[in-house]
Amino acid sequence: MILQNKLGISDAVELAREEERFSKIKAKKLFESGFLATLEAGSFASLCAIHSYLFAEIYPFAGKVREVNISKGGFRFAPISYLEVSLKNIEQMPQNSFDTIVEKYVEMNIAHPFREGNGRSMRIWLDHIFKLELQCVVDWSKIDKDDYLLAMERSPIKDIEIKHLLKEALSDRVDDFSLYMRGIDTSYYYEGYMLYKTENLKED
Repeated sequence: MILQNKLGISDAVELAREEERFSKIKAKKLFESGFLATLEAGSFASLCAIHSYLFAEIYPFAGKVREVNISKGGFRFAPISYLEVSLKNIEQMPQNSFDTIVEKYVEMNIAHPFREGNGRSMRIWLDHIFKLELQCVVDWSKIDKDDYLLAMERSPIKDIEIKHLLKEALSDRVDDFSLYMRGIDTSYYYEGYMLYKTENLKED
């Protein structure tokens, strides 16, 4: 099924290509514009703002809580009947240490609040929390795709693996634009998007 989109695209391959291009341009601008610095670390409103910033030109549901149940690889994310309560509880979770921040991230991943683009938005959201709370960010390029995906798949039951991967990849280069752009490329690669390099993209 092709997701409803603002580009009038009815071919899945073309939509994926344009989604990657448009949203990577926006991800680059997200950092350059200073917009991230205006957001409250760890709030759901901030995650919605990030998601909307990335995908508003592509999807009508950008920044909006999904209205359908979704699953991936046999795992069912939070059902819509419990989603609103779940998101309120997650927002109230502490974020004053590495462990509590990752636990909050894992719970938000289980909620999966958007129709599409959850992982890419949440990794930026996670880095924003790390930056403001602990003065560090994740160097995503240091985390293998398969290791990350497997650790996230297991995280609802046991989060020790994802905590280990993230801790080993922490960097104090919080304002390094090149590290950020490599992180965006890696984040998209996790989801199968690898046609464009963020640093090479420019707005039309």
